[in-house]
Amino acid sequence: MITVETREEIRRAYFIEQKSKRQIERESGHSRHTINKALASAEAQPYSLHRPRPAPKLDDYKTLIKQLLDENEKMPRKQHWIGRTIFKQIQAKGYQGAESSVRRYLGQQRREQQRPDVFLPLEYDPGVDAQVDWGEAQADIAGQRRTVQLFVLRLCYSRKIFVMAFPSQKQECFFSGHVQAFHYMGGVPQRLTYDNLSTAVLRVLEGRNRQEQAAFLLFRSHYLFTSHFCTPAQGHEKGGVEHGVGYARRNFLVPIPKVESFEALNAHLLNACRQDDARRPDRQTHTITESLAQEQPRFRSLPAHDLPCCATVQVALNPYSQVTFETNRYSVPVDAARAVLTLKAYPFAFDILDGEKRIAHHRRCYERQQDIFEPCHYLPLLIQRPGAFEHARPLRQWRGKWAGIYEELLTRLRAERPEGDGVREFIRVRMLHQQHPAPLVEQAVTQAMNLGCYHAEDVALCLRQLTPPETPPTALDISQHPGLTTIGTQPLDLQRYNQLFAAETPS
Repeated sequence: MITVETREEIRRAYFIEQKSKRQIERESGHSRHTINKALASAEAQPYSLHRPRPAPKLDDYKTLIKQLLDENEKMPRKQHWIGRTIFKQIQAKGYQGAESSVRRYLGQQRREQQRPDVFLPLEYDPGVDAQVDWGEAQADIAGQRRTVQLFVLRLCYSRKIFVMAFPSQKQECFFSGHVQAFHYMGGVPQRLTYDNLSTAVLRVLEGRNRQEQAAFLLFRSHYLFTSHFCTPAQGHEKGGVEHGVGYARRNFLVPIPKVESFEALNAHLLNACRQDDARRPDRQTHTITESLAQEQPRFRSLPAHDLPCCATVQVALNPYSQVTFETNRYSVPVDAARAVLTLKAYPFAFDILDGEKRIAHHRRCYERQQDIFEPCHYLPLLIQRPGAFEHARPLRQWRGKWAGIYEELLTRLRAERPEGDGVREFIRVRMLHQQHPAPLVEQAVTQAMNLGCYHAEDVALCLRQLTPPETPPTALDISQHPGLTTIGTQPLDLQRYNQLFAAETPS
């Protein structure tokens, strides 16, 4: 195919310079056929195949291939005949050609038969519709590259977007994303559109009917929105949020954020959502913030209290004062242990309860086969069994992190009180962590040791001196007793002390 410049040179030589075709052919080196095409039109004509290319090895099997493709209409969507399986099938019938020839022929058939997807442009009313979806992204959290799950809620009218990152797509994360989004938006949209995700849909029935999860029905009832589910495999029905997931990845998470925790990552995403509110979407006359102002009066009001976004399960205590949840084991205080307890799993933490009383709180671990200890849970048991101090796993983990002042305290107590009493006294000091922040206890230990005091009572005294009272003392109203107003302000009379000496002088 000749270039536009060459085509122009041929046309100028013939029409303006009055050269013959033979002369142009001789000077340019182009064939007479090429010259005639250039003279016929200044615009290049697209190439068209006048007759199918011969495929002698494949021609005898095209009828069989068409039969197999026709079978796809009656087969499950995920079990269709594809290039590889068709190649194997015709190869068993004697085909001697290459698999690439089969794939190329199938591509031609698809292009000839496929019709482009076309959709209706939609328009939404303020405050009515929002769409929800999950997506994945990468983030560096505490120095480790992790795949995070992005909960995305997008309002259809204003295009306002809310994005929050979670470690998983579990139901408690799904609900928590909704609650945070409702508070961020300032209300509850009237209708939310979803895929047929398992955290909401138990079973897809005929047509638009769905059997929804009981927990999702409870959540929907609490916030009083209507749910709408897309036709299976028709993601374009919620194209707004599908676009929103990609938009958030490209604009909020590039470059890949480096943060210390999910809390920091979500603070970054929330700030990005707020900054995005100043944007005016394509073909819109108002910014997102201006359009949201029209939506908010039409939202449903937030309920008086939020529904707890947690999974609640009964758990059994093992002999090491631990409960198991999703293959991980978490410690329980030995002095509050019960055979059966209740565990409430939130997206980033969970509580262990005895009836209505919370007895333990842990950060949630999404790894597998992990033991998560709170060392303070085992201190009462160590007082009874100080001989186990060196080998107790919770204390070994804790000991690797505590300040050097504690090792010095332990050495002094062991020297002063042998036979395990020094260890017991040290454990009593460590038990102060159950009621006081670790930095404050460390400061009290340092202060006590500087005074030459090493016992738990001494450290507790220093703690009381370092801890301000919860309620400062109120000033006494002595306005009704004017005689007391001068007390504490009168000048000192040192001669009064001489009266004491005079009283002791024998007569």
